[in-house]
Amino acid sequence: MGARAQAMVLAAGRGERMRPLTDSTPKPLLRVQGKPLMQWTLEALARGGCRDVLVNTAWLGEQIPAHFGERFTPDSQGDLALSYSHEGVDFGDALETAGGIVRALPQLADVFWVAAGDVFAPAFEFTQQAMTRFAASGRLAHLWLVPNPAHNPRGDFGIAPDGSALSQPADGKPSYTFSTIALYRAEFFAPPRCDIAAGNATGVKAALAPMLRLAMAQGLVSAELYEGAWTDVGTPQRLAALNEPEGRAAPQ
Repeated sequence: MGARAQAMVLAAGRGERMRPLTDSTPKPLLRVQGKPLMQWTLEALARGGCRDVLVNTAWLGEQIPAHFGERFTPDSQGDLALSYSHEGVDFGDALETAGGIVRALPQLADVFWVAAGDVFAPAFEFTQQAMTRFAASGRLAHLWLVPNPAHNPRGDFGIAPDGSALSQPADGKPSYTFSTIALYRAEFFAPPRCDIAAGNATGVKAALAPMLRLAMAQGLVSAELYEGAWTDVGTPQRLAALNEPEGRAAPQ
């Protein structure tokens, strides 16, 4: 077994709202501005100095390693060693976000990035400085939130003055949308937040949001606002808008 991965890219979802585009192509391989959508995330990770990345797969999952292989070399960014957690092969379906992360946990470093393979955030900086700062913070998770897009006007979480993430912002305080980009300690995926053993040998499906909310109530999650270009490529219309020559700042 090679080095433990510093980042996990989530690429297992079915992409129901993207049908019929995802009937024959997994959503992370749909093309945005000439590249597979997931490639933008891999390139950003490489720019930040990440060298080992794990990708989970399920729906049409064989296409992803067939495209990227075990070593991906973005232009002038240095090689990425890629490994895979094949949830579809092992269990017949995706394990949801937390279930998939716990399945991959033995292959991940003690502190690691998670990003979705179907989110377009081409200028996001996955810096070593952010990892170092987080590792010294004592928190178990650090989230990047974004201004609320039209499809999620109420947002997900708030940010306290001290940088703590809030499950329920105080009255009158803004709530933001979770970008899916985050740093975690492996300890986050342990009791009392998660009772699935590392490796998830039985393929338990588990959502991430309840675990985050419990950890927020314990003061164990921090957050910051990211205001760069960001799009959850969840519908054919959002994909088409990203590929329009005029509007490449892209709708959220």
